[in-house]
Amino acid sequence: MNAKTPPGDRIAKVIARAGLASRREAERMIEQGRVTVNGTVITRAALNVTARDRITVDGKPLDAPEPPRLWLYHKPAGLVTTTRDPEGRPTIFDDLPEDLPRVHTVGRLDLNSEGLLLLTNDGGIKRRLELPSTGWLRRYRVRMKGKPTDATFDPLREGITIDGENFQPMTVTLDRQQGANAWATVAIREGKNREIRRAMEAIGLTVNRLIRVSYGPFQLGNLKPGEVQEVRARVLRDQLGIDGEDKEAPPNRPKPQRRRKPGPGPGPRR
Repeated sequence: MNAKTPPGDRIAKVIARAGLASRREAERMIEQGRVTVNGTVITRAALNVTARDRITVDGKPLDAPEPPRLWLYHKPAGLVTTTRDPEGRPTIFDDLPEDLPRVHTVGRLDLNSEGLLLLTNDGGIKRRLELPSTGWLRRYRVRMKGKPTDATFDPLREGITIDGENFQPMTVTLDRQQGANAWATVAIREGKNREIRRAMEAIGLTVNRLIRVSYGPFQLGNLKPGEVQEVRARVLRDQLGIDGEDKEAPPNRPKPQRRRKPGPGPGPRR
């Protein structure tokens, strides 16, 4: 018979939910002997704790976990979606408002892509929104060099294989021709690395602008580049079944101050 699972959550998860570190960082802190539970130093993360346990990190009591929250962020082109970049390029975290708590990105947008990026303080929300099984529809406005017809996109609608990698069928609508460029609306459910760019290249088109306008039920709307807006707790309950903060977030947030670090120009995409 299997042993009964202890009550509570894993200690690394609790530390991460308190906004102090990511789950992996919390595991490293535990291994380094920086965490105590009820006065005892622990060095292994295989421990469940409850609200009754007293936890300290580096000698300081752990704050109560923050309620799960979600933000919409209009990522400008030219920023990478990582906390640090080995090439010294500016990241989205140089651009976010100073009053924003520690957040994770839900998926990524590559260096030259722009538009809606979801941010959350909760690792569970992040994993849930990223899971392929949830099948969240991501919609993009795509500008590409060339003069395609509607039939040009048929291979993408049927599903395409590139370098041995299968791409699920995309929904593609040709919107208009604008000089040497064409605009299309593309919807996907997978979100593989550079999926739309690679798919367009496979049918002879070069993407020169890519804007994500929605992720599941969440819309870019009128957010300007660099702006952040918190999703209301009521929407979190309705869309994700998650209880967020009781207070309703204001409908608009002030435009964040730019704090980009100086660095070299954009390098090659990942």
